[in-house]
Amino acid sequence: MGSSPAPYSEIGRKANDLLTKDYNFDHKFTLSTLSSTGLGLTATGLKSKQFFVGDISTLYKSGKTAVDVKIDTYSNVSMKVTLNDVLPSTKVACSFKIPDHKSGKLDVKYLHPHAAIDSSIGLNPTPHLELAAAIGNNDLSLGGEIGFDTASACFTKYNAAVSFNKPDYSVALMLIDEGQTVKASYIHSLPLNGTTVAAEMIHRLSSYENSFTIGSSHAVDPLTTLKTRFSDRGKVAMLLQHEWRPKSQITFSAEHDLKAVNVSPKFGLGLALKP
Repeated sequence: MGSSPAPYSEIGRKANDLLTKDYNFDHKFTLSTLSSTGLGLTATGLKSKQFFVGDISTLYKSGKTAVDVKIDTYSNVSMKVTLNDVLPSTKVACSFKIPDHKSGKLDVKYLHPHAAIDSSIGLNPTPHLELAAAIGNNDLSLGGEIGFDTASACFTKYNAAVSFNKPDYSVALMLIDEGQTVKASYIHSLPLNGTTVAAEMIHRLSSYENSFTIGSSHAVDPLTTLKTRFSDRGKVAMLLQHEWRPKSQITFSAEHDLKAVNVSPKFGLGLALKP
């Protein structure tokens, strides 16, 4: 369904990804493998200051079914089973965590030529309900989301958004934080080879506070990407990512707060290996 609108969660994501994705100011290592039987294994480790956390996850795909199991350094186990095309254009997923016996959740996603609907319900006596929907097409979509807690009989969130998309640019306007914040984002692929710019502005209606972030991404060569980011709070960041072998990347990130003269810049290194 190529003309279908993107799910509500995708509205404004392209700009946000350019401004935030892959920026890491710790030390991160990821190793991924995939066997001929469809079993994928991913090990991730993150060292932040003096602490180290990690997890190991497996993903098995067979036909229309996918099973994802993850174990972290605190012995928490999470599992997700996804069934594709249970009904036409419908995806169903069931997930839970051990030892949290109240973490069970059922997700249902439906894609229509002019609508995308995501729903979620907690699998416990007092479930949390969520519903998100977007209508329109590839070029123009309007959406909203709500969350309801049956235990307190209160809405936990209610947001709305609209987006306009073209092959070389995308604009999104969102009303978030239960109507307390307006966020606008813009991303544009320039005629220059491999250069994209993005901007995001936030206005808080209650405090009349404004903030903005601008950034860019440039393909230095087919294997190297340089990203930059600047916020009105005086924080400047850059990222250099290089694919040193097929599907394996090394990423260097740095950030400096121009307003905090006594604070040292932050640096991060990420290594992703995929044999």
